[in-house]
Amino acid sequence: MSAPASDAVLEPTYRIGEVAERVGTTTRTIRYYEELGLLGVAGGRSKGAHRLYNEADVVRLAELLRLRDLLGLSLDELTALADTGQARAALRDQWAGTTSDDERAAIAGEAIPVLERQLELVRLRQQKLEEFAGEITGKLESLRGQLRALTRK
Repeated sequence: MSAPASDAVLEPTYRIGEVAERVGTTTRTIRYYEELGLLGVAGGRSKGAHRLYNEADVVRLAELLRLRDLLGLSLDELTALADTGQARAALRDQWAGTTSDDERAAIAGEAIPVLERQLELVRLRQQKLEEFAGEITGKLESLRGQLRALTRK
């Protein structure tokens, strides 16, 4: 972990290798995610400067990798899901910043379509997985039938 340059209380930052090790990926993957706009660090540093990440960056990257692996998402699907995740985070911050029932009702109204979009993406992936499972089940049943026929002779 990199130490802050001043005595002020600053959030700890991490170099790209530290982040890669923490989340179990490669520095190349992290750089690629930056290029795609999935991780916002690339534009926030000067040319030649070390990439520095805060805890929120590490959490976001870990979540992106979890979604990619868990749902088998393409990069386009991952980007769409990440965008809805960012929108939800912004709405959570707005919710925490107010106690007004009217404002919270408006925030809840904005959150519903965001969650619906996330659910749509997950259900689409679920459907594809169910279709694939059906194909495998059919092949397995066929193979078991062939085995039964062969062992009865």
